[in-house]
Order: sequence, then C-alpha cells, then structure tokens
Amino acid sequence: MSKSPPAHPRKIQSLLQIMADLRDPEGGCPWDLQQDFSSIAPYTIEEAYEVADAIRRNDMADLKDELGDLLLQVVYHAQMAEEQGVFDFSDVLEGIVAKMVRRHPHVFGTAEIADATAQTASWEEIKAAERAEKAATGHETTAASLMDNVPLALPALKRAEKLAKRAARVGFDWTDPGQVFAKIDEEAGEIREAAETGTHAEVAEEVGDLLFAAANLARKYHVDPEVALQNANAKFAARFRAMEANAAKRKQTLKKLTMSELEALWQQAKSTQIH
Repeated sequence: MSKSPPAHPRKIQSLLQIMADLRDPEGGCPWDLQQDFSSIAPYTIEEAYEVADAIRRNDMADLKDELGDLLLQVVYHAQMAEEQGVFDFSDVLEGIVAKMVRRHPHVFGTAEIADATAQTASWEEIKAAERAEKAATGHETTAASLMDNVPLALPALKRAEKLAKRAARVGFDWTDPGQVFAKIDEEAGEIREAAETGTHAEVAEEVGDLLFAAANLARKYHVDPEVALQNANAKFAARFRAMEANAAKRKQTLKKLTMSELEALWQQAKSTQIH
C-alpha cells in the first residue's frame, strides 16, 4: 500500500494569496496587473525548459527552485482565469486528479496492464476516446483529427516526433529504420538539387523535410530527438571551448588560424574529451 502524499494546504493557499495580491487592482504590482495569458505564456515555456535543464545537470537544488517557478506559472494562469470567471485553481486540481485516475484504470480500477508498452498504448487509446467525446459534445470546434492537440509551441523536433507517432497509430509509418535511412538519403539529394537549381525557399523546404526524416529515424530507435540534439549542442560547445583554450595556451586566436589548423584543434578536443 503506497503512502498518502503529504498535505500542504496552507502553503498552497499562501501561494494563491500572493498571486491574488499581486493581481489586486488596488495595491497590486503594476507589471503583474498588465499581464494576460498571451504575455505570460512565454515565461511558462521558459520555466519548463529551466526545469528540464536542471534535471539534465542533475542539480537538485536548482530543480527545487525551478519547480517552484513552474508552479507559480500554473497559479498565475489560474488566477487570471478566476478573474474572468472561467475556472480557478481548484478546478485545475480537480481536472488533473480526474484525468490521472481515468487514464490509469490498472491502478485505480480493475483493468490489467502487462507492461509499460501496453500502458502507453492504453494511455493513447484513452486520450483518443477523450478527444472523440469532446468532438461529440461540441467542445471541439473542428472535426477530430489525429493531428489535433499537438501544440505548435513545442520544439520543432519534438513536434515532428509526436505528429509521426500520431500517424503511426493508423499504420502510416515506415516499417523499419532502413526505410528511414533511404528517406534521409533522398531528402539530402533533394537539398543538393534545390541548392543548384531552386530558390532559397525550396532549399529551406527540403532542409525541413530532412530534419523531419531525422526526427523519425530517432523515433525508430526510441531516441528523443530533442534531447539528442541538446546533447549534441552541449558536446559541440564543450569541444569548441577546448579549441579556444588550447589555442590560447599557444597564444593564438581561432580567427587567425587556417581551416586545417582549426581542424587539428578540433581533433585534439575530441581526443581529450569523453563526450
């Protein structure tokens, strides 16, 4: 039997009251009073990224702080919604509790799930049923599509992965990674062709197609493409810093070196760094 989670009603209430005070037309914070859902949304996204960054760095102290910042974003949006009479923080809590119970019938009901893969399939089936119910009750303004509800604000690689996963539910997918490798080769060729005879817009379109195919190759190997690119970015930055440091030891600047000299520094950085 799992332990009941600790209750922190007073602490939650304190945070809710702080936000209400900040948004109080009389005596509140001028900056907070000027905000709306659209202006706060970028901060919400930024805080989510900062949570992910703290996890990547395994910085638990920073993670604690960033989770607080992210929670504040939820409270902020809920306060603005309450002011408009749409919903409040209690409604948010009630909604997520109901959703988690509904989507875990093997924990809170009588359903049986064999493993994590089966759970993922069950989760997606329940979500699809929820979308269909929304459409039937008029809560969706357009006909339900598998492409619906994949947020535009997601990083492009992550959104590509999610869109392809949706299409794969009905069998619209490559059957093995080899087919994706072939697609990547095809798209690379189309980039070269567009670069030689096409417009800049055509080159950009083909580059997008190549990135979409690369995201699907990652999906086939169960690799998160966004995390993979973040790691590649970090690796590149670390090696470049090593190049700068090695050049500085020789009292050189990278800008004045030839390409062959830069390549030698790069190879030195690769050989001396684990990642």
